[in-house]
Amino acid sequence: MIAIVDYNMGNLASVQNAFAKIGAKTVVESNPQNFKKYEKLILPGVGAFPDAMQHLRERNMIEAIKEFAQSGKYMLGICLGMQLLFESSEEFGSHEGLGLIKGKVVAFDPSKFSEALKIPHMGWNRVFTKEHPLFKGLDEQHYLYFVHSYHAVCENEQDIIGKTVYGYEFASAVAHKNIMGIQPHPEKSHKNGLKILENFIKL
Repeated sequence: MIAIVDYNMGNLASVQNAFAKIGAKTVVESNPQNFKKYEKLILPGVGAFPDAMQHLRERNMIEAIKEFAQSGKYMLGICLGMQLLFESSEEFGSHEGLGLIKGKVVAFDPSKFSEALKIPHMGWNRVFTKEHPLFKGLDEQHYLYFVHSYHAVCENEQDIIGKTVYGYEFASAVAHKNIMGIQPHPEKSHKNGLKILENFIKL
């Protein structure tokens, strides 16, 4: 069984529908005491990092998510959910994250852009991937759909399994042991996105 964490910070229906399209049953779970009974956990998210952490804290989900991660079972963070996996974020100040992957989340820096680009980074972009089970069977271009103004900076290069260029190169997919995260939205990325979710199920 796969649980989608419901902490009131994301379009859970679209994520659940994406899994349904590949024939996978998921449960939208709001009770942290139940997390341990699932085989896999999805941490989605849309919105601001500090709000998300506050929602997780108010629902007593932070320790439950960390315990799940320590169990060795597979967990996938999507978009804001990926950013929450990191130690901290500079969004609206300095905020502590889940600390499951070493590194931080920072705003795009337009001073490093070689051309004028809009923020947020929105639309289709290519993910240059390392060989990883999450990306098995994607088409050669690996285009996925993004919507974000902040991006992750990994402390350990080996935790980066996908990079994307928007003004400059940034980490768009990460993995540390059983913990994985993708910045783009698989539920909005058509065939490639569904394939990533299918690969996650098969891990």
